[in-house]
Amino acid sequence: MKTFPIGGIHPSDCKKYSKDAAIEQFPIPASVTIPLSQHIGAPAVATVAKGDKVLVGQVIATAGGFVSSNIHSSVSGTVTAVDNRADAQGNLKPAITIAVEGDEWLEGIDRSGVKRVVELSAEEIVAKVKEMGIVGMGGATFPTHVKLSIPNGKKAECLIINAVECEPYLTADYRVMLEKGEQLLLGAQILAKAIGVERIYVGVENNKPDAIKHLQGLAKGQKGVVIVPLKMRYPQGGEKQLIAAVTGREVPSGGLPIDVGAVVQNVGTALAVYEAVMYNKPLIERVVTVTGSTLASPKNLLVRVGTPMSALIEYCGGMEGIGKVVAGGPMMGRAVSNIDAPVTKGTSGVLLIPTEDALRQVEGSCIRCAKCVEACPMGLEPYLLNTLTQRGDYDELEAHYMADCIECGCCTFSCPSYLPLLDWVRIGKAEVMKRIRERAAAKK
Repeated sequence: MKTFPIGGIHPSDCKKYSKDAAIEQFPIPASVTIPLSQHIGAPAVATVAKGDKVLVGQVIATAGGFVSSNIHSSVSGTVTAVDNRADAQGNLKPAITIAVEGDEWLEGIDRSGVKRVVELSAEEIVAKVKEMGIVGMGGATFPTHVKLSIPNGKKAECLIINAVECEPYLTADYRVMLEKGEQLLLGAQILAKAIGVERIYVGVENNKPDAIKHLQGLAKGQKGVVIVPLKMRYPQGGEKQLIAAVTGREVPSGGLPIDVGAVVQNVGTALAVYEAVMYNKPLIERVVTVTGSTLASPKNLLVRVGTPMSALIEYCGGMEGIGKVVAGGPMMGRAVSNIDAPVTKGTSGVLLIPTEDALRQVEGSCIRCAKCVEACPMGLEPYLLNTLTQRGDYDELEAHYMADCIECGCCTFSCPSYLPLLDWVRIGKAEVMKRIRERAAAKK
């Protein structure tokens, strides 16, 4: 089995709780709150006001820049507010709230049947992806049209579909592979046409043998499509780790996948691109895994963007005996302080952790064991980055490649002293990235 060259850990995948739960359509809520920033980059700019009537799929906010994304209504009804609402961490962010009145879709969105003929040109595909507000759905939420716009002087050589889903507990991508495999591969072909490549690799971790077999069957006879089984090893789904595993190429420090000829897209993103191009359907819903070891009924739910996470939790068994809620998985997810916060384009999972497992272990002192260094898949020194962040020595942090950290959490997982390494690293990285952006802006 292929894998990446350095670091990594082997946590239990904990996918047994929800992997056999077929995707269910979650009921449309009474109201939705749709954030204007569901992507990396500038927030979208609202184009509706309180009292406006909207349809499912209608643009309600336009991209605030090139690195930004359109926002569409996921429901039909009346706009009741355009104001600031608390996100999952309790921070107030601009959002649009809509009271649901039926389920009337914008004319021109055709969701019937599986369509196979792509009539759009490469440029038209990129424009359609931008128009439909597609972003990376593996968690990063990078606007997809930006990834498909290859910079001058660069050349794409292959498309890699990230079907790894290495984050423990999460099974949304797995269910998409099993239930929407044909549409997924058609989406991959659309993406390949957009960037002008003929080689498509689909990397799947080997704890999903049925998904591998299913996709291999679908890929037979499709020129240039290769299903690549990968060794189970976290973070196999990290973009740079996946490229190394599949192609043997290493993205340079500070570089991007296109620097080694690769463009990487998530399973959910490929499906959304298929629906955008073939159905004229914006990104208004996504599959979300709601799971946990003590949850009454773990599920994979197709959820409209803007639906409160609390509604999903109640639907799957409620909060009894739960000590912590995490948006995403246990490694890279973030604790939720506001369970009424909405599902967004980047919400891959809602993990409920029982009370007895929710408390952190008592923090000790660093014993210089270097286990965090051994585990880091980027070859960094997390213990040092931790110390430099606490000192506020940001120049040294940048000199020690803080910007290369992928925030995978391998360091915290491997630390025998229970140091919150990832927490400090995130703080330090945020400051370093801020300084890098300010320097770049000053040069313009």
